[in-house]
Amino acid sequence: MTSSMRAIVLHGAEDLRIESVPVPEPAQGEIVLRVGAALTCGTDLKVYRRGYHAKMLVPPTLFGHEVAGTVAATGPGTQIWKTGDRVVALNSAPCGVCLFCRKAQPNLCSDLLFNNGAYAEYIRVPARIAEKNTLALPAGLPFEHAALTEPLACVLYGFEGSAAQAGDTVVIVGAGPIGLMFIRVASLAGCRVIAVVKRNDQVASAIKFGASHTVQIADGSSTVDRVRQLTEQGEGADVVIECVATPHTWQEAVEMVRKGGVVNLFGGPPAGTQVLFDTNRLHYGDITLKASFHHTPASCRRAFALIASGAAKAEEFITASAALETVPEVFRRMMNRTALGVLDIKTAVLPGLAG
Repeated sequence: MTSSMRAIVLHGAEDLRIESVPVPEPAQGEIVLRVGAALTCGTDLKVYRRGYHAKMLVPPTLFGHEVAGTVAATGPGTQIWKTGDRVVALNSAPCGVCLFCRKAQPNLCSDLLFNNGAYAEYIRVPARIAEKNTLALPAGLPFEHAALTEPLACVLYGFEGSAAQAGDTVVIVGAGPIGLMFIRVASLAGCRVIAVVKRNDQVASAIKFGASHTVQIADGSSTVDRVRQLTEQGEGADVVIECVATPHTWQEAVEMVRKGGVVNLFGGPPAGTQVLFDTNRLHYGDITLKASFHHTPASCRRAFALIASGAAKAEEFITASAALETVPEVFRRMMNRTALGVLDIKTAVLPGLAG
C-alpha cells in the first residue's frame, strides 16, 4: 500500500472536502480494507447538513459508514481474516458485557463502538468490529450490494420488532431509501403494504418495491382517512411504520393503526422534539408504540443472507455510481431530492472509478 490515500473529510455543516491523508495502519486485531464500494445514506446526509453527529463524529473527520471491500492489511493477532478476503464490515459492534448486551439488546450497548471513513480508498476496521461484525462475501457478490447490509439490517431489526405477520396490512410512511427497504421487507414477509408517499415519482418506486397501494399526500385531503379506507372495515392497519421523522407524521401514524395494532416510530426527529398523542386513543385502543434504533449482529447476518440470496434485490437500490472526488457534489444534490427523480435511491461511491 502507498503511504497516503484520497479520502472525503467532513469539516462542518455542508462542508465536505477531498483530501490526501495517511493510509491507516492496523493495530492489534484490526484490519484495513481497500474500499470496493461505499453507499450514500440518509444518516450521512443528516450529518452533512448538521456538520456533526453527537454519538459518532466530531469534525474534521473521515466520513461514510456503509462499506465493503478487500482486506489489504491485518494487524498483529488477527486470526479470522487474511489479506485478499472480500468482506463487508459493519459500522458498529457491541461490547457484549454491559447491562444492555446482557439483556439481549446489543443495539443499545453502553459502549457501542462505531466506525466511519467509508468514502476513502482505505478504511481501518477496529478489532471488535473485525471480530464480531465483519462478514465474508460469497464469490460473485458485488461490493455495492454487500454494502447495503447495514441499512437493511436496521430495517430488518425494526420490522421484526413490529411483530407483523403474513397477511397483515402494514402501512409504511415515507418512500425514501429506508421506506423502500421496509416496503421490500414487508412484501417479502407476505404482508399487504400501503405506502404513504409525497412525490409523484415515489408512487412508481413504492409499487416497484412491493406496495399493493399508495396514498400520496395532497393539500386539502386527509391522508389518514384515505389510508384507513384501504384497510379492513376502515379500522386501520395492523402495523404502521413511520420513516419520515417529523412530529406530524408521528401523530398521523398513530391515527392510521387499528385498535390493538403496533406503531413503530422508526424515523428519528432532532433531539428535543415534542409530539402530542391522543391518550384516549392509545389507552382505550390498546395501541403499542415502539421505536427501533440501529441494528444487532444477528440482524446484520439476516440482512446479509437476504442480499446474498438475491431475495432483497439489492441491485434495485443502487441507482447511480460516483467517483470518490465527486462525493461533495453528490451530497449537494442529495440536499434537494425533489429534483433528483425516481431512480435516485442510493449512490455507490467507487474509489476505483475515474472522476
